[in-house]
Amino acid sequence: MKSAARAAVDRATDELVALSHRLHAHPELGFEEERACGWLGEVLTAHGFTVTAGVCELPTAFVAERGSGPLVIGICAEYDALPGLGHACGHNVIASAALAAALALGAVADEIGVTVRVFGTPAEENGGGKVLMLERGAFAGVHAAMMVHPAPRERLDPVCLARAQLGVRYEGRAAHASACPEDGLNAADALTVAQVAIGLLRQHMTPDQRVHGIVTTGGQVPNVIPELTEAAFYVRAATLDGVGALERRVRACFEAGAVATGTRLTIGSDSPTYAHFRHDPVLLRAYERNAVALGRVFPPVTAEDDRQAGSTDMANVSLAVPAIQPLVSIGSGAVGLHQAGFAAVAAGAAADRAVVEGGLAMAWAGVDVARAVASGGGVGVLGSP
Repeated sequence: MKSAARAAVDRATDELVALSHRLHAHPELGFEEERACGWLGEVLTAHGFTVTAGVCELPTAFVAERGSGPLVIGICAEYDALPGLGHACGHNVIASAALAAALALGAVADEIGVTVRVFGTPAEENGGGKVLMLERGAFAGVHAAMMVHPAPRERLDPVCLARAQLGVRYEGRAAHASACPEDGLNAADALTVAQVAIGLLRQHMTPDQRVHGIVTTGGQVPNVIPELTEAAFYVRAATLDGVGALERRVRACFEAGAVATGTRLTIGSDSPTYAHFRHDPVLLRAYERNAVALGRVFPPVTAEDDRQAGSTDMANVSLAVPAIQPLVSIGSGAVGLHQAGFAAVAAGAAADRAVVEGGLAMAWAGVDVARAVASGGGVGVLGSP
């Protein structure tokens, strides 16, 4: 079965690499991935999958299916890019590796008793497409879910922090900054007070906690007191409970800015909260065995590796379905994610190998899990979320 799965990927390698490069050359932001969604659907349709687009009230989400076995294995593809940086998170690799896994498993699905379900998930960077799809029932009936994520180094179980997003808005009153500043209520000063308070809060934060943000609106000209200031902030911690506790303290910092300046504060969010990740040990071991068999090397995990923690909406899926998201190296060296240098290598030779080998390792892991289930272990061989 593994030989047949590999043969399916070998036949499609040029197509998969071309897809990765096409996505890389045409980056699209979250919930705007119309071309990416269409291109992935076309490839899957051509390889025997039934594709349903626009699922869960999300125009750039889809679900594709092949096979009719009782074990349902989900493969997640994400394909949004970053503003100004394109695919500096390598989602072109993620999407193409997901299709490699899907084509490989799909070729043997009926023989091993599997239904392969591919999830096209928009807006991972900001918007939580997987969270919305999970809440709207897309993952119902799925026994296991997998994806890989490109990175400088290979790793099985990367640290993923829970994350809340805050959209902050201060409304004050404009006035001439020289002639009558006493008539104004400075919304920019409110945010300054809040940022100072957050800076002082850092001495009380634990090593896993993060607070960072940007000013999106901060005034128009120097001689007018800013009447509107807006900002976007992320709050992160090791667990959902931890991020909730830190978020309450950060909100108090923003409230302090409003109190100090007499401005009106509104805090909202355009993204659901991301959870911490629960890596399924059975899936991890299966992926590791097969990745090593393909020549992938997992270096020892260092303290620096643990410090480089991000967040993902795949984590929410992992709390509902046994899931994994290993890191697959694309040869970026010291250049990390969300940097222009990472985008530059995300369509290079090492990234192309990651598409094929990361996808095939997932497919082979699926074959192993199907064998374990069929041999009498049932779906209970997987961890319970």
